[in-house]
Amino acid sequence: MNKLIKWGLPVVGLGVLAAGWWLGLAWAPPDREMGDVQRIMYVHVPLQWMAMLAMFLNFVAAVAYLVRSNASWKLDSTAEAAAEVGLVLGALGMVTGAIWGRPTWGVYWSWDPRLTSEAIMLVTYTGYLVLRRFVEDPDKRATWSAVVAILGAINLPIVWFSVRWWRSLHQVQSSPKTVDPQMVLCLRVSAIGLLLLTIAMLMHRYRIALAERRAEVALPEALPGTGGAASVHDTPKVA
Repeated sequence: MNKLIKWGLPVVGLGVLAAGWWLGLAWAPPDREMGDVQRIMYVHVPLQWMAMLAMFLNFVAAVAYLVRSNASWKLDSTAEAAAEVGLVLGALGMVTGAIWGRPTWGVYWSWDPRLTSEAIMLVTYTGYLVLRRFVEDPDKRATWSAVVAILGAINLPIVWFSVRWWRSLHQVQSSPKTVDPQMVLCLRVSAIGLLLLTIAMLMHRYRIALAERRAEVALPEALPGTGGAASVHDTPKVA
């Protein structure tokens, strides 16, 4: 079953994503105002959705790590995995947005509220991951990075609602009532495919992170003269 999930999930996700992109390129109608350049929406929008979903998971895992009396390394590993995946997806979303912006706005970048708040968000999560690389103590690293994750999550609603709170070049989020049904179907298929891939990436990165944490806390057991202290099985945060 584990192998089926490990290999089957990304394969199915790639298939669904490819189907969504093909429908978006060959079947969905062009936008009334932007024409065919609008078709990058089927790549850009799912990337942004999945990036914010991963970053929200990072926030949830960080809060759970801090509030639980018997915190688990699984929560810390989940937070790390979600931050890395979210940062990659967010960066790709930023790049595809710039590609879309050039023919529609005339520039690749504008200090638009949506773009600015998203850039701040990406910098924050980059700082989160840099912090994790510079703090050697696993307990301090997990605690400090959880605090940074919670502070960084404050920007998530700002990114989402920025196009509604301020006058912006970036259009307000569309809804199924405001776009062609064919476009809605293509976008949903693309989003489902990318969601499956995101889950697969999160699971893979989580397994790596958890193995690293367990190896760190089990290290003293292998040292001479420790008497087996600090075993991974004796450490309450390892679950």
